[in-house]
Amino acid sequence: MNAPLNHPLPLLELDVLRTFVAIAETGSFTAAANAVYRTPSAVSMQIKKLEDILGRAVFTRDARSVTLTADGDLLLGYARRLLALNREAVSKFVMPDISGIVRLGSPDDFGERVLPSVLKRFSQSHPAIAVDVVIDQSVNLRKRMASRQLDITLLSCSGDVEQEPGVEILLTEPIVWAGTKGGCAHLREPLPISLWEEGCAWRNAAVKALSEQGREYRVAYMSAHTAGQRAAILGGLAVAPLPKSFIGGDLVELGPQDGLPKMGNYHIGMVVAPDASAPVRAAADHIRAAFELFHDTGRF
Repeated sequence: MNAPLNHPLPLLELDVLRTFVAIAETGSFTAAANAVYRTPSAVSMQIKKLEDILGRAVFTRDARSVTLTADGDLLLGYARRLLALNREAVSKFVMPDISGIVRLGSPDDFGERVLPSVLKRFSQSHPAIAVDVVIDQSVNLRKRMASRQLDITLLSCSGDVEQEPGVEILLTEPIVWAGTKGGCAHLREPLPISLWEEGCAWRNAAVKALSEQGREYRVAYMSAHTAGQRAAILGGLAVAPLPKSFIGGDLVELGPQDGLPKMGNYHIGMVVAPDASAPVRAAADHIRAAFELFHDTGRF
């Protein structure tokens, strides 16, 4: 039953929504309690309060797991957007006058897809901060970060990086085989594939999967840039491992039904200098907001 028009709707508290998102992302009340610096009992009380306000259960719980209900899944998108908007609004007033330089690193693929929108918003909210961008392979970006040549960097990481200290996971998604619509490269023997050199998370996943399947392959094309990979695929020269979100248009996803093995997931991680300045922290927040938007809409 809808509330009367003259009856104000209850307000959702951001602290409660932050706890809700932490539980949804960790799948655990205990882990979420650690993340938001509260006790497990306090976290349980927050969720009970949230469910009382909404009149709906947002989690299904059993002895070993916590999962979102359909209503909880719907709320998650709203919660992430509200938290991102809060972060953006507060930064407008708390840090509007900070100035300086941020040295930002990114792999080519996300430098092309993510950074334009992030940098546009960042320049609007922090016009006095200059951002110097370095596009390179993740292995080189790690070295630049270690030698303090960068303040913050994005990294493409293999699927087992969750425990790596200092890496904040922003996105996890499947790696899939990309082919051209109507193409037949995946039918050739040995399989022609487009890859980049050792250290690439997508390459490692592809080589491992093909080796486990016992499928013979040859590297038909090599490019460090996504545009080059797309050219090889669309030209029918090869298939290539790409993130699922890259598929679209004339690029189609291939899989077991096409004789190609599954490759699992990969991560996009972020590393921020431990002694990050205010401009660097502000840039990191904007990057987090961009990936939160992607979680909700599928677009950066």
